[in-house]
Amino acid sequence: MNSDIIDFASLAPAYPEMLLALGAGVLLVVGAVINKERSLFVSYGAVLLLLVVGALVLFAPAEGILFNGVFIADSFARYMKVLVLGGSVFSLLLALPRTKENGTHKFEYSILVLLATLGMMIMVSANDLMSLYVGLELQSLSLYVLAAIKRDDSKATEAGLKYFVLGALSSGMLLYGASLIYGFTGHTNLQEIVLAIATEGRSIGLIFGVVFLLASIAFKISAVPFHMWTPDVYEGAPTPVTAFFATASKVAAMTLMVRLVMDTFQGITHDWQQIVIFLSIASMVLAAFAAIGQKSLKRLIAYSSIGHVGFALVGLSSGTQVGVEGVAIYMAVYVIMTIGLFACVLSLRTNGDYVENIADLAGVAQKRPFVAAIMAITMFSLIGMPPLAGFFAKWHAFLAAIDAQLYVPAAIGVLASAVSAFYYLRIIKVMYFDEPAGEFEAVPPGLSVIMGLSGFLMVTYYFTVGAPLANFAHIAAGSLF
Repeated sequence: MNSDIIDFASLAPAYPEMLLALGAGVLLVVGAVINKERSLFVSYGAVLLLLVVGALVLFAPAEGILFNGVFIADSFARYMKVLVLGGSVFSLLLALPRTKENGTHKFEYSILVLLATLGMMIMVSANDLMSLYVGLELQSLSLYVLAAIKRDDSKATEAGLKYFVLGALSSGMLLYGASLIYGFTGHTNLQEIVLAIATEGRSIGLIFGVVFLLASIAFKISAVPFHMWTPDVYEGAPTPVTAFFATASKVAAMTLMVRLVMDTFQGITHDWQQIVIFLSIASMVLAAFAAIGQKSLKRLIAYSSIGHVGFALVGLSSGTQVGVEGVAIYMAVYVIMTIGLFACVLSLRTNGDYVENIADLAGVAQKRPFVAAIMAITMFSLIGMPPLAGFFAKWHAFLAAIDAQLYVPAAIGVLASAVSAFYYLRIIKVMYFDEPAGEFEAVPPGLSVIMGLSGFLMVTYYFTVGAPLANFAHIAAGSLF
């Protein structure tokens, strides 16, 4: 009996994942047996479950390596899991006010979000190429269905199909890269790969494996040139699902890339550094110019997210602990800004439909001044205007690159930010200076709370969460070195 208790206690680092898996199973059974009109019960249960799991991650920390080395729990994993869970919670909350209209009224929506979140948490704690693949596929399979969950909408069906086809290609690239790495090092465990590289050195087969592996993860974070799915899927999927894609999913994939390059492939930094620098510059430049001609609001947000991935990768390209801190801070601020932006988009409905085009925002400042103010603050923060949160996020990322003497990516990042100001400011211009095109429906109270919280954090970042967040990011990054 005692040995069983000790064995179970030794699994403490994996308690959050175990609780999330158990809770998702229970809610699935509950959703299947209760009346479909009460499916909101499952949604609230999912939010509560994610909050409990988040509290467990935050306040009952346990670190260690489990399951024969395939699972690792450290400070970096804890930090990123909190961001993933936060993105998941707010994605569910964004869907609650108008579930019928955005296609998320089915109880399966909440279950799929939970399962995708479980996959993301496994990705964050992956310490082996096999567990990495299992977590990534659990996330991806759930996201394929989420993108097409609005089955009577042709755009959503098209989005789900495109993401599925391209995601399958991405998974194949990951498996091919992993097989090459295993073939040339003899290991799938990430720590053993580190030792193999240190003792045997780099080989051309290993480099090819790293290229395929990073290309697959670049697909998940929608970095150029693996971004082709992003505008179509963001536009076609229901808006709360798009918010989930843009926050939790992106954080998990970015975490995976950071852990691989900064820990597993640290011995071949010069090789992966070239890949990351290229992804960074290509993402920033293409997003800055491609978004200018967009008329669809969600497609513009898609290109904006591609650009912000590029900005985060500027910090990662430095290959230093300061760079990892910059990425950690950037992703936290990015989640705050993105949740606020999607709350604004979901709060605006005219003639029974959500706003889809930038022109539909005409006159928002006159009709819904609070929504217009939060969206304007978000736009300025996305540009990187001081003293808003977005400025400090870019400051940390660019400073790491400059410290590593990577002046070109940092300079291109500043120029890309200046170009992106055009399409962000155009939204503010339409809201404040164009004549109202119609009446907007009342804003649900829940969305007003989320917008207010996001706006408060963006405006007061330096005085409220800036210092604690930087301290947490420093501790998280330190665990990788």
